[in-house]
Amino acid sequence: MEVLSLYRRIFRIARSWQAQSALQHDTDSERSYIVQEARTLFRQNQQLTEQESIKKCIDECNARIEMGLHYRNPYPRPTYLPPMGLATQKGRKLRTQQKLRKQAKPVYLQSQDET
Repeated sequence: MEVLSLYRRIFRIARSWQAQSALQHDTDSERSYIVQEARTLFRQNQQLTEQESIKKCIDECNARIEMGLHYRNPYPRPTYLPPMGLATQKGRKLRTQQKLRKQAKPVYLQSQDET
């Protein structure tokens, strides 16, 4: 029930979304991004059955909604590397830095792939 209400809430937000620039082209592209991102992530996660992973996805969705409404920007905010986040490409340092990067990833970007 909570997942379906979030899905409906996202589509209501998309229908009433206005871009900060107030240009119709920007508003249309941001609305289509919101709808496309919601469909993609909900379809990607529809097979989840574990309550813990479902709760994480719900928390991420709520965080992204609140940040989008607060900043009036539907796109995910960038992540920054932790101090000493660029290690050499071998050995123990690399594993340590990968662990630091994973821990530093905010809750609202858990579904985003690292590039």
